[in-house]
Amino acid sequence: MGRLRKKYNWKGRQQSTSVQKAAADRQTDVQVEIQDGAVLKGVDDCNVLVLPATRTKKLKVDRPVPKKKALTKKQRKNLEKVLEQKEKKSHRAEILSKLAEVQLPESELKLLYTTSRLGTGDKLYRVKESVNEDQEGDSSTVKISSLSGANRKRRRAVDDDDEEEKERSEKSSNEDDSEGSDSSEEDEEKAPEEEPTEEQQVLTEEQTEMDVKEEKKEDVKEETHKKEDCKPAVFIPVDRLPEIQEARLRLPILAEEQVIMEAVRENESVVLCGETGSGKTTQVPQFLYEAGYASSGGIIAVTEPRRVAAISMSQRVATEMNLPGRVVSYQIRYEGNVTEDTKIKFMTDGVLLKEIQKDFLLQKYSVIIIDEAHERSVYTDILIGLLSRIVPLRNKKGLPMKLIIMSATLRVEDFTENKRLFRSPPPVIKVEARQFAVTVHFNKRTQMDNYTGEAFRKICKIHRMLPPGGILVFLTGQAEVHSVCRRLRKAFPYRPNREHTDSMETDDLKKSKRAKKKNVSLPRINLDSYSALPVDEGDEDRQAGVDEDDDDDDDGSDLELELGDHPESDQEEKADPSIPLYVLPLYSLLAPELQAKVFRPPPAGARLCVVATNVAETSLTIPGVKYVVDCGRVKKRFYDRVTGVSAFKVTWISQASANQRAGRAGRTEPGHCYRLYSSAVFGDFGLFSEAEITRRPVDDLVLQMKDLNIEKVVNFPFPTPPSSEALIAAEQLLISLGALEEPPRRGRLGEMERARLSCPITPLGRAMAAFPVAPRYAKMLALGRQQGCMPYVITIVAAMTVREIFEDFDRPAGSEEESTKMAGKKARSVQMRRLWAGQGQSLQLGDLMVLLGAVGACEFAGCTRQFCEENGLRFKAMLEIRRLRGQLTNAVNAVCSDAGVYMDNKMAPPTESQVTFLRQIVLAGLGDHIARRVQAEELLDPKWRNGYKTPLLDDPVFIHPSSALNKTLPEFVVYQEVMETTKMYMRGVCAVQAEWIPRLLPQYCHFSVPEESPAPWYCPLSGRLKCQQQSTFFRVSWKLPAVEMDYPEGLERYKLFAKFLLEGQVCPKIQQFSTCLLSSPSTMLKTWAKLQPRTEVLLSALASEKVDSRKALEAAWKKNEKYLMPAYCQWIPESLHAKVSKIWPPI
Repeated sequence: MGRLRKKYNWKGRQQSTSVQKAAADRQTDVQVEIQDGAVLKGVDDCNVLVLPATRTKKLKVDRPVPKKKALTKKQRKNLEKVLEQKEKKSHRAEILSKLAEVQLPESELKLLYTTSRLGTGDKLYRVKESVNEDQEGDSSTVKISSLSGANRKRRRAVDDDDEEEKERSEKSSNEDDSEGSDSSEEDEEKAPEEEPTEEQQVLTEEQTEMDVKEEKKEDVKEETHKKEDCKPAVFIPVDRLPEIQEARLRLPILAEEQVIMEAVRENESVVLCGETGSGKTTQVPQFLYEAGYASSGGIIAVTEPRRVAAISMSQRVATEMNLPGRVVSYQIRYEGNVTEDTKIKFMTDGVLLKEIQKDFLLQKYSVIIIDEAHERSVYTDILIGLLSRIVPLRNKKGLPMKLIIMSATLRVEDFTENKRLFRSPPPVIKVEARQFAVTVHFNKRTQMDNYTGEAFRKICKIHRMLPPGGILVFLTGQAEVHSVCRRLRKAFPYRPNREHTDSMETDDLKKSKRAKKKNVSLPRINLDSYSALPVDEGDEDRQAGVDEDDDDDDDGSDLELELGDHPESDQEEKADPSIPLYVLPLYSLLAPELQAKVFRPPPAGARLCVVATNVAETSLTIPGVKYVVDCGRVKKRFYDRVTGVSAFKVTWISQASANQRAGRAGRTEPGHCYRLYSSAVFGDFGLFSEAEITRRPVDDLVLQMKDLNIEKVVNFPFPTPPSSEALIAAEQLLISLGALEEPPRRGRLGEMERARLSCPITPLGRAMAAFPVAPRYAKMLALGRQQGCMPYVITIVAAMTVREIFEDFDRPAGSEEESTKMAGKKARSVQMRRLWAGQGQSLQLGDLMVLLGAVGACEFAGCTRQFCEENGLRFKAMLEIRRLRGQLTNAVNAVCSDAGVYMDNKMAPPTESQVTFLRQIVLAGLGDHIARRVQAEELLDPKWRNGYKTPLLDDPVFIHPSSALNKTLPEFVVYQEVMETTKMYMRGVCAVQAEWIPRLLPQYCHFSVPEESPAPWYCPLSGRLKCQQQSTFFRVSWKLPAVEMDYPEGLERYKLFAKFLLEGQVCPKIQQFSTCLLSSPSTMLKTWAKLQPRTEVLLSALASEKVDSRKALEAAWKKNEKYLMPAYCQWIPESLHAKVSKIWPPI
């Protein structure tokens, strides 16, 4: 208390009884006078403004505080319960906070699926609602705990709160028993006001929960009404062989079957990302078949970018499922085994695109699988864009269809993040990669030129030093494949059963064999003497003119120590028959029976070595491969967007392609990949390959999409859109071919620009789109009915489409004997080409006449393999041309029912007049591929002497030495394409005449005004006005001879027609009045013609109905028989009016 007493005014706060008494004794009565004379008591002079209180003060009586009563047993139990609940709550909060620290992020939780309801038919996972759906819903979102029993805990918490309130009220009542009546009454008044508010809060919370539950139940009911009735799970049993089932179970994709099928069931589109070796191509169709997607009449379609893959995959899946080929079938461009019982159909993507043209909704398919989407072929991109619209449309119409996009790389952003392609991104399911680890080895130095020699050395080292296992070698083209195969067969000859030997053995090897086996006579078989035919996706090495070096320069690599060898430059491997190597080539031009050899097991005692192009990079799985040799290069066709010149170039592959190639080594056991380049070069590779649609012309694609009524191709949802320059060039070409309507040439600039990229298709364009060939060739087919030329046009178009029907005799020979044999075959082939080219008019058709003669001769001989080998033709090419001829014949008859075209194997050669028409038809189709011989004033270089100039190229192009027109050198030619090798050579050359160009290609010519001499005239046969006009060709301004043309449109055309009408040349019936005219008909052409009203009346009458030909005049008279009679009567005397009215209209 000492410290308290020392505070401010502590004496003044002391209130002792003695002081109070003394103050009371000293108190004096103070009287205050007020106006009314009243006197106030108890007021002193300390503060005259303070009035005395009227209430009498009461002395406080200190009462003793009662002691608290001890708790009863019941109260103690209740209190212990409350404390226990509080302790539990505090522990629960700690546990939840600790769990929240180690909880996975939401992005990873999305990828996890619950297995608590496996096999119950419920969803394994729920797709998260989009943000837009959340925004469209109620703004008051109710958070519901994900812990089970959340409602029970809420009720328990309310009960605990009630018990605590009761205990508090009991305590407060015990404590306030000793207080006055006033405070107890106030407490009693407050208590009933507080308790109902808490109850109301609890009730409102429970009410909101009930409302939310009722709303959810209503939503669920509505959804169940909308959804179809739940169907039982479908399972189609498949009777597989035990060994196949055991091999399937080892594939990585089998572990993800449940996840894949649930994702397919819950989503319209699914992206499946599984690297090479996961088994996605063969197993996913089987998953879908077993799940019943093919049981309700639908077909499971699988598209492949290559024909080889479509055929081999269908056979593999049929073998695994133990089903016949009529159930698991394939369909490629010219062949297939599809039947009515087909359930799984493998096809090339171009086949499916043609089916979309016939049936846009693809109603016979239930699932579409786009395989190898990472290759980004043109047709694959178009299919994905179309199917992204077809699948939602099918689902809206109650015909559900699923889309599965399978890719071997993780580059799926073009599909998932493209909002124009998929509005809601499809789920991505990743399947683990190859089954076994692959060790990658890089070279220390990169061989830039002679990488085939480096590949040969690596194969020799692997074969000598490393354990058994197949070798797969990746090279760029057919010529390199044959070169390496020949050298490997020399180094490690293989003799099956000691009955066959290679024809390319060296003399030393033959001597050693004779010493070992003198009495064995071995027949010689040349393993390289087979024909191969180019296909759409094949390599075109002969066109590219790639010659291989046989020198073996080498740089050291990091494999020298591992393989125990050292680089040896320019040294061939010595023949070693003790370790035979079973060498097989593989490329897309190879015959199917030779391609199938790589899938068979190698002979006993020999190691398999497959030398392949990039056709073995994806889709195909060659069994038994343990070692991969990767040259790191690929040959691609590149097109110049401006000039259209195509050239094959060897370029580096992408990192994704390199990893794809490496993945081929880890199928059956741990493998090795030997890369013939350094890791630094690998780091400079692009991550992914460039989409094909960005580096090729798209005119055929634009025509197909226009035929599908997609007018604005710019707005099409391409995964990777082509450049605007390519789209503009394609539309310009189609407009010049007449397939699209010309855009308006007048109007606002913006409207003209928009109209230029949205030109509608014409009837001619729809007919052209029905033919499965390029638009230029389709135009030739559309014009081929003249003079009975259609069978010849079909044959020429088929041969031009197939390409390279002649054998290649320029490849290096393995021995002198082979070289002599090849020289003889080459001479025979050249002689036959001269014979097929013919003489006179036939020779002017050029290379196309050679193609026509070769196909006709082969068909006349029965298209046998022997005839093809004797005359230097590829047998497979001839078979493909025969199939394409049949396909085009059916298409022509479908477009024009009265054509009556049929395939004639005994087709006679065309007559001279037919050859002339064929040349004109070719000119109309290939009008933009025209070339003129270099003139004397244009010879800037002596090397240009025999060259030709094209409108789009600065440098000259040349006729190939093997062409039929190489010695003729006509003034104007059209060509199929320009190939750049050592020079730029024209392929498929045909001679044309200069006077045909303005008539057949007016869209490419600039015409002068009509010549005055000869004056314009009226043609009675056509009923049109004709004139002579000079013209120049395109932007190069080549001067063309004056030709007869229709008089150009304009007012002068109506004046001339009026003049010839008055003269009686248009209507001979009124020629009798020409001598009675009030004015000369030539008045219509005078500059002062406006001075005579009759000229203006007649001219305005013709212009109002656009009558400038006899056909238009007859159409106007059908509408109105008195048309032109009043205007004509002004030109003749009134006395003749009655006579004119009797014969009008003068038809």
